[in-house]
Amino acid sequence: MASIKAIFRPSTVSGQKGTVYYRIIHERKVRHLPTGYKVHKSEFNHIDTKEKIHRDIERLERIARILDSKGSVYTSGDIINEFRRYTGLYSIFNYMESIIASLKSRNKTRTAETYKTTLNRFKQFRMGEDIMLDAITHDLIESFEAHLQEKGNTPNTTSFYMRILRATYNRAVQDNIIDNRSPFRRVYTGIEKTMKRALPLTVMKKIKALDLPPTTPADYARDMFLMSFFLRGMSFIDMAFLRKTDLTDNHIYYRRRKTGQPLKIAWTKEMQEILDKYPEHPTRYLLPIITVNTINERQIYRYKSYSINRQLKKIAAMIKITSPLTLYCARHSWASAAKAKGIPLSIISEGMGHDSETTTRIYLASLDTTVIDKANSMIIKSL
Repeated sequence: MASIKAIFRPSTVSGQKGTVYYRIIHERKVRHLPTGYKVHKSEFNHIDTKEKIHRDIERLERIARILDSKGSVYTSGDIINEFRRYTGLYSIFNYMESIIASLKSRNKTRTAETYKTTLNRFKQFRMGEDIMLDAITHDLIESFEAHLQEKGNTPNTTSFYMRILRATYNRAVQDNIIDNRSPFRRVYTGIEKTMKRALPLTVMKKIKALDLPPTTPADYARDMFLMSFFLRGMSFIDMAFLRKTDLTDNHIYYRRRKTGQPLKIAWTKEMQEILDKYPEHPTRYLLPIITVNTINERQIYRYKSYSINRQLKKIAAMIKITSPLTLYCARHSWASAAKAKGIPLSIISEGMGHDSETTTRIYLASLDTTVIDKANSMIIKSL
């Protein structure tokens, strides 16, 4: 096993800071590794310096243990080379960027975006200063949680960022990059029950009957909200990327982006009436969301989502409802309406493309989609 020790070398100029380096001895061969730390002799034992040195030596010793475990011949120079490779690859910023690139290459675009958002929040917290993966501690994670709370994030939003960061940490543990110190056990990573988002059919009727000037942003927002509801609470991202070829024989055939589950929905006259309000556009997509050919399709989708939700807030004020009105309410509202009509949970689950109802999935294996379409027709006729 290699011997590793931190050495302080005073400056040759009086009053100037000295340097810290590591002396690595293996097989009687000595190599020196500069650290870049500049300190006065009195600061050499300061807690911040000691912590940095402690982390570096831990890292060097771990590298030596791994090389020992492989049973191959290595030198102190090999330890230094691996240390430099490690510090270049396995900072939090760099490691998360590599995960994001991997997710994008596998077309996991939405997941990549959640990692990127988390990374940006962590960079803000660190004020742009990177940190090594093996330097993640309880104190650091608790400070990050406190930072998010001070910025006004809800418990669920804070927990979301914590879970993404924890997933990053756990991946590094699984890849044998770091040892598991369980730094997330003192922060909240659960999911609190959120405010009810479902709207009763009486409110849905008010939204549908609202007298809005045609072709205005509010009218468009109302149309996309109702289209989501008519399409059994289809998520907006799935609506945005529905292709014209997905509409065949008066049915929509598509796969949920979130789960990959194939779904089939009967196309109704109410859906066609909304579609007929909007002019033909040159893209391959069915609905009037991504209407221009561009490489920035997701940017358009995000902008439209933001714009629609902003208009839905105005619509909520018009019909005097105090609960938040967003695109996602259409999904909750369809499920609530289906339940109110006495439709079995198994049919509701199938209709919405849920994959988390593991008990319900047993009942769904041979379910005829016409049963779901009849249920959807009942709901639409209620408006």
